[in-house]
Amino acid sequence: RYKPIRRRVIWLIGQWISVKFKSDLRPVLYEAIRNLLQDRDLVVSINNYLGIYLQSVVFFLNVCLPVDDFEFRTDQFLPYLESMFTLLFQLLQEVTQCDTKMHVLHVLSCVIERVNMQIRPYVGCLVQYLPLLWKQSEEHNMLRCAILTTLIHLVQGLGADSKNLYPFLLPVIQLSTDVSQPPHVYLLEDGLELWLVTLENSPCLTPELLRIFQNMSALLELSSENLKNCFKIINAYIFLSSSEFLQMYAADLCRSFCELLKDITIEGQVQVLKVVENVLKVNPVLGPQMFQPLLPSVFRGIIEGERYPVVMSTYLGIMGRVLLQNARFFSLLLSQMACELGQELDQILGNMIEMWVDRMDNITQPERRKLSALALLSLLPSLNSVIQDKFCGIINISVEGLNDVMTEDSETGTYKDCMLMSHFEEPKATEDEEPPTEQDKRKKILALKDPVHTVSLQQFIYEKLKAQQELLGEQGFHALMETVDTEIVAQLQEFLQGF
Repeated sequence: RYKPIRRRVIWLIGQWISVKFKSDLRPVLYEAIRNLLQDRDLVVSINNYLGIYLQSVVFFLNVCLPVDDFEFRTDQFLPYLESMFTLLFQLLQEVTQCDTKMHVLHVLSCVIERVNMQIRPYVGCLVQYLPLLWKQSEEHNMLRCAILTTLIHLVQGLGADSKNLYPFLLPVIQLSTDVSQPPHVYLLEDGLELWLVTLENSPCLTPELLRIFQNMSALLELSSENLKNCFKIINAYIFLSSSEFLQMYAADLCRSFCELLKDITIEGQVQVLKVVENVLKVNPVLGPQMFQPLLPSVFRGIIEGERYPVVMSTYLGIMGRVLLQNARFFSLLLSQMACELGQELDQILGNMIEMWVDRMDNITQPERRKLSALALLSLLPSLNSVIQDKFCGIINISVEGLNDVMTEDSETGTYKDCMLMSHFEEPKATEDEEPPTEQDKRKKILALKDPVHTVSLQQFIYEKLKAQQELLGEQGFHALMETVDTEIVAQLQEFLQGF
């Protein structure tokens, strides 16, 4: 006779919990909800009427979800984690109604999301059960969506250990993101999210993981609201294993990008271009060759003064990578553009430098600003009259770059480049942040090879100016420096003190 009262009480608490609740009383609530979940007599009517069991689950969901006035604290919940997770899992197995299973799965997902890596000791039973539930839910796409959401949080909680799930996980991703399969209408959005987190947490690229990418061409053709996640997935493959991935898919990807750029929003263009920029960052030797068909339009966009600042900034980021890290390919591209436009090679080079200097303010990211300075400085030393004519602009950009990246040591009064990284540091997460993924670690390792983080701009400017001075002689170099504004020269001298 107490069932209706208990059901109503737990409903009331569920309503009240998000309004105001003392932090120190939360363990009492966890204790209460655990007692309710342990009461096996209450399971009898679960499939006819959701009853107190499901009210308990809904209440539990309210407790776990981050709402304004009820911030979940992991340390308070951890003593109850094992028993709660076990009881919820038992409930998931016992209920038969599809809606009820979805509710319980949702709560389990919430628990996994909130405790993250600390769920690892307890998920073995769920991992074994999910393949069976997936098979049983073939006619219930919404339940499959709930399974996908659970898998997303499970992969995030397991990190690199999620590789053990691949025999089940990868076929699920394959089916969910295959547009030739009818269920993709329901599963695609969650399937893409699962694909992304799987890549981000993958310790290495497996043949099966590589094979799933065959689904991507058709997805890019859809040009849907899921396109942003598609680009994130492509970037994740590039960071995971650029050589294997690009050797297999670069040609198809380049063709897809060329088609996309003909009819896509400005935001979409930037996403495409960022993928190309990442390819050049990860693979500066082969990258320009693999995406060569896209580069003439980038070059043309620069010299014609692309009107959208965010697009122009990305164009300059791409060209900066090519110029700084693959000078030979840049020369070939310059010759190609001279032929296409019917202009002298030096004239095109001069136009590019002039537009670069003029549009430097379009670049807001400090990394790209430093890259621009390094790239244009790489043209020195030179006897080329066009480069010497643009010398003032190159120095202006270089000093702007120094102002961006140099920090003063208060003790010694000297300057140092704050973007330099000398060794690998494990990415750390604060208490409020997610722990670093395998992809976060890969990006850190990649940064150790990136000129932006390994080359001192201060040192680079000094060496380039010294080489230019040796090439021209004292008098010629002095004449060249006189083309630079005196205030810029003064700033440059201050930054180069000690050299």
